[in-house]
Amino acid sequence: MRTAFHLAYNVVDLDASRAFYGGLLGCAEGRCTETWVDFDFFGHQISLHLGEPFAVANTGRVGEHQVPMPHLGLVMDIVDWRALADRLTSLGLAFVIPPSLRFAGEPGEQATMFFLDPSGNPIEIKGFADFDKVYAK
Repeated sequence: MRTAFHLAYNVVDLDASRAFYGGLLGCAEGRCTETWVDFDFFGHQISLHLGEPFAVANTGRVGEHQVPMPHLGLVMDIVDWRALADRLTSLGLAFVIPPSLRFAGEPGEQATMFFLDPSGNPIEIKGFADFDKVYAK
């Protein structure tokens, strides 16, 4: 069975969103109208609709950080994560939480980074060396 998640959320500017998701993150653009655009978000479908973005607050306690809630997230292989983190850092992206390692030496060890899209929607990208450890306790 092949599956991919679909998530639709609001943005305030489709052109800025195209530059961010398509240009900066490298996501391929799909269908669109005057009021929404789809992207292939690393194998998953996101639909960005013109409207008021959801309210966000740093209320999620993870390790030593209060992370933005709610947020969109993605889990990548650590090699791909490092390449993306290096690219985003070199392009000067402002991070909410810069690329870092958390839970070092624990079963759920992961690399993480948080940033915002141009509409303020938070995105977390995680990197795992072993996908079998994504749900490890």
